[in-house]
Amino acid sequence: MYFMSVIYRSLSTIPNRYAFWDAIDQCVRRDPNLSLLMIDVVRFSDVSSSIGYAAGDRILVEIASRIKNLFGSTSLLGRISGDMFGLVIPGSHSETQLTDFYQHLVEHFKTPICIDEYAFMADFNVGAVANIVSNQDTSKLFSVAEAALKQAKESKYQNFHILPLREKLDSSRSLALKADLKRAFANDELTLYFQPKVDLQSMRIIGAECLLRWNHPLDGIIVPGSFIEAAESYNMMNELGYWVLEKAFSSALHLQASGIDLQLSMNISPTQLYDSHFVQKVRSLADSYGIDLTKIELELTEDVALSNSILVKRQLAEIKALGMSVAVDDFGKGYSNLAYLRDIELDTLKIDKTFVMGLDSNPVNRAIIEGSQLIAKAINCRVIAEGIETLAHLHILREIGIEAGQGFLFSKAVPIETLMELCNEDLIVGGSQAFNNRVG
Repeated sequence: MYFMSVIYRSLSTIPNRYAFWDAIDQCVRRDPNLSLLMIDVVRFSDVSSSIGYAAGDRILVEIASRIKNLFGSTSLLGRISGDMFGLVIPGSHSETQLTDFYQHLVEHFKTPICIDEYAFMADFNVGAVANIVSNQDTSKLFSVAEAALKQAKESKYQNFHILPLREKLDSSRSLALKADLKRAFANDELTLYFQPKVDLQSMRIIGAECLLRWNHPLDGIIVPGSFIEAAESYNMMNELGYWVLEKAFSSALHLQASGIDLQLSMNISPTQLYDSHFVQKVRSLADSYGIDLTKIELELTEDVALSNSILVKRQLAEIKALGMSVAVDDFGKGYSNLAYLRDIELDTLKIDKTFVMGLDSNPVNRAIIEGSQLIAKAINCRVIAEGIETLAHLHILREIGIEAGQGFLFSKAVPIETLMELCNEDLIVGGSQAFNNRVG
């Protein structure tokens, strides 16, 4: 059978993300009629944790070889990350054809992969995009395919999603933001806002989450959702992530100099965790600003925690050794595989706001939060609840035993000056003694 022909001898022989990007770029310039599929191996971290990384790598090599042979010699395959592959198929394709490609892939992999005494039946999340003749921008093609894969992962009904490229190309708003983003760095238009984290018993502010904002000269304050796509398209996520990190350190120093003792947390970009210089950059910032690293916490998403990357796990371990805390953001959202909790030492689980916001009307949400509390105790970390908007939320979370939280009941994200006022007055927004009496 032709698909059993092994053409990759090791993972290092498969083009990595950057080599794959360059190859797509050349293909698009020669002939823009092609389609790009992002192929994520479902729950593969379970495999490596069960049978070992060496056997897991051999399975990935076999998966790559099968995909390449399945779609022929004219196809182009690359390894985007640990268990994610990209596939370029030349030609002009309809949505029906793209769906057929997905079905062809799934049907083929119903034949299990056998490595030593183990058998693995691969399943996939796949995002697909067909290029259009007018586009020779690889970044647009790549970002749309990644967005399609994200939607495939989030779907409850199907592991496949197609996004048309024209939606991205026709967005004049997106194009304008891309053009403006480099200027924003040069003109110091980016800033951090801070959402307080509150002790749910004492109602005192105990920390704050750093949230990126863009003070656009024409549009005013823009939240990240509107311009992260632009940063990804320009390959500027690393630059943006390091800007946030350094700004957090300088903000921590400012708070410290004012006698305010808070832990600041910020989201970490996946590209930073794949940057071999990340830990050294953190050390350098700590030295430059004289900040105790116990006052800084990194928040990573569950998909990053689930990644089977040895580099990511090593970097997180080194960060922890420096004294910095590590949190998982949006805990429980979209993923059922909790095996990563055994592999990564965490300090905080942040319960996704969707579980908190329906807490008073859905008993399942309470059960999920109580389960999260049990997990946190087992792995010796704390729980923070996001999205607290009502007194009913607050009282139920107190009953469950959740000790800290954040949400609009207490404060929206505010500039650092406002945060300092809240801390110095020992108040929550809307607060004072009347507020404390009300929440009881």
